[in-house]
Amino acid sequence: MSPYPDLFDECRVVRAGGELDVTTASAFAHDLQAARCDGGPPFLIVDLRDVTFMDCSVLDPLCAAWHAGRRRGGWVRVVHARPGTTMLFRSCGLLTRFPRYASPRDAWQGRPAGRRAPDRTTCGDARSVPRGTQPRPWQNRAP
Repeated sequence: MSPYPDLFDECRVVRAGGELDVTTASAFAHDLQAARCDGGPPFLIVDLRDVTFMDCSVLDPLCAAWHAGRRRGGWVRVVHARPGTTMLFRSCGLLTRFPRYASPRDAWQGRPAGRRAPDRTTCGDARSVPRGTQPRPWQNRAP
């Protein structure tokens, strides 16, 4: 964990690494608290890409940071790459609150991992077919 969060495009970034469990949760909570209590921007990115193990002891500090950010009109976004982190968020019902972002840049831009960017080349194009008007393959089969 970093003792001082980095400033990234008017956004704080807290980076953690190694194991996040009951023995390291207080240091992690301290870093999250320091990132949001200095009167800085209400936007916080938590970078967990270097975390090798995480248990539910770090969810309370993450949720506290999320609530504090929301009260100030901001957000908390989590960058992670390991499936165990996704499974933990999903099993605790927090995956919608903390969707996966692939990088701090994606988190800053609000682009969750696994979601394609909208295709802006066909927006407003008269040749584009509205959704639901094309027959589906199973609808073309003869009985």
